[in-house]
Amino acid sequence: MGKAKTNKGRIGAPASPYDRPAGGKETAGPQQHLQIQYLEAFIKVGNRYSPRSRPGTGNISIRILEKARKLIAVEIDPRMAAEVTKRVQGKPEQRKLEVLLGDVIKMETLPEFDVLVSNTPYQISSPLVFKILQMPKPPRCCVLMFQREFALRLTAKPGDSLYCRLSVNSQFWAKITHILKVGKKNFSPPPLVESAVVRIEPKVGSDRPNVSFEEWDGMLRICFNRRNKTLRASWYTKEVLNMVERNYRIWCSLNNVAIDDSPVEEGEDDEVMDMDQQENVEPSPGEEPLDEEGWGGIMDVDDAGNDTTPSFFGNSNAPVPKTQSKRHKTRVALLVREKIRKVLEDDTKLADQRSGKLDETDFLKLLFAFNSENIHFS
Repeated sequence: MGKAKTNKGRIGAPASPYDRPAGGKETAGPQQHLQIQYLEAFIKVGNRYSPRSRPGTGNISIRILEKARKLIAVEIDPRMAAEVTKRVQGKPEQRKLEVLLGDVIKMETLPEFDVLVSNTPYQISSPLVFKILQMPKPPRCCVLMFQREFALRLTAKPGDSLYCRLSVNSQFWAKITHILKVGKKNFSPPPLVESAVVRIEPKVGSDRPNVSFEEWDGMLRICFNRRNKTLRASWYTKEVLNMVERNYRIWCSLNNVAIDDSPVEEGEDDEVMDMDQQENVEPSPGEEPLDEEGWGGIMDVDDAGNDTTPSFFGNSNAPVPKTQSKRHKTRVALLVREKIRKVLEDDTKLADQRSGKLDETDFLKLLFAFNSENIHFS
């Protein structure tokens, strides 16, 4: 009689990198070392409050409760919320745990807290970071696990292939520190990508930029929509010109500024050239094209449900037949185009620069120049 087949090396394998082996003596393998390092990273930054995006079955949450004064766990799955609640029932940790049921990204307000720690679901990485950065009173520290490529984008510098809108925003509003790399073997079954744990410390008080986040990010969206093209190409598209004109009209209306809306005489204005035809800049060798969010990884960090990108940025790559515009050009449209030209060419001299090469000082100059021309983005 043949021997029964066994799944060698898989008996008692944990379902996640934080689960203990089922049965037998517990060993401190790479998964347990990862858990210890991850928790030590949290313990070093503070222990007052700590909401987490997904407590799951509570393996990390239980360890955090040993050190924290209070833990606010945000869980989208009712079954997981019930599981973590059951694990502390009747124990001293029960009074320190508060579970909020819902999607952390869709919550309009969160309770006040000091520290955020999360083994973040990769599909909400970008929305979570942007939600943290634009909070009026952000946590003083966040310890988060991301896909490694996403983590590298957080710390990328101007000129790097991974430098994007996410890089500018995260470094402008916070201090980003890489804590440790998490290899595929730390998970069972191994995922397709490497991971990394990072510390995000939002700037507060006098260190926090005296700039509207919506205004700043709105301008960066336009700049990085065409990351590998010049700013001239990004700002002189018909879609962007129309959007800036609408914003300028709103500003004039709110400030009781009269505008000249009379049509332009034929021949007085030159047709705006399609900058896609005027300039076709290919990515550098080894550099993959990025979407508006500046993300080209395996995980989709801005899925359709969470995307807040203006609709005109969602263009298809398929060629669209050009039709003659029936809209008459107005003098206010010419004025707006001249304001953009002045900002890019005269005031900042950045018209022929690419967003991927600019630093936060350059973008600050750009925003100040646009605001000086009464052009806003929020």
